[in-house]
Amino acid sequence: MFEDFLVMIWTVAIAHLFAVVSPGPDFIMVVKNSLSYGRREGIFTAIGIGTGLSVHIIYCVAGLALIISQSIIIFSLLKYLGAAYLIYVGYKSIVAKSSDGEGLGFSNENREITTNGQLTDMKAFRTGFITNVLNPKATLFFLSLFTLVVSPSTPAPILVFISILMIVNTMLWFSFVAYVVSNPKVRAIFMKYQSVINKVIGGFFILVGIKLALSKL
Repeated sequence: MFEDFLVMIWTVAIAHLFAVVSPGPDFIMVVKNSLSYGRREGIFTAIGIGTGLSVHIIYCVAGLALIISQSIIIFSLLKYLGAAYLIYVGYKSIVAKSSDGEGLGFSNENREITTNGQLTDMKAFRTGFITNVLNPKATLFFLSLFTLVVSPSTPAPILVFISILMIVNTMLWFSFVAYVVSNPKVRAIFMKYQSVINKVIGGFFILVGIKLALSKL
């Protein structure tokens, strides 16, 4: 019996590893906030993304995953909400005005939202959280995971362990991404081409949102 659960844990861990490292809305959001505002904001975004996994886990454990997977209306609603959010984020990125080095967090330690666009820790966290909760990629992954891999009879301690494992791994991975991307040399390049990069990132979000809205999941 224990061997079966061990196999399941390894299966979940490996599947989740491939899912979390593949580029998607979560990855781009961490990159965007890390470049635009700094390492601290990128890490808080990563923490928000990891925390967002708890929402997917809760509705799956509660049995709502089966209802969502069987209901075209509910799944379509989630799909369009996610698409609308991605398009909104893309639009905000495209129209964002370039800031100087201080505004991007090179020397300003103030964590309040200021007129130059500085993020608070909470807003960075909330951005990551909402992005993950409305990320259709995450929804599809957890629907598949809890209907094909994790058995309804799985003991609570195993479920808790699996959940914590995925949440912590997500936070660690995206924190690592934030650490790498927020390197001063990388951000210096971003500062030079900030306007163009913001528009490219914004265009990516909009394209993904449109593709999601038009897709048949």
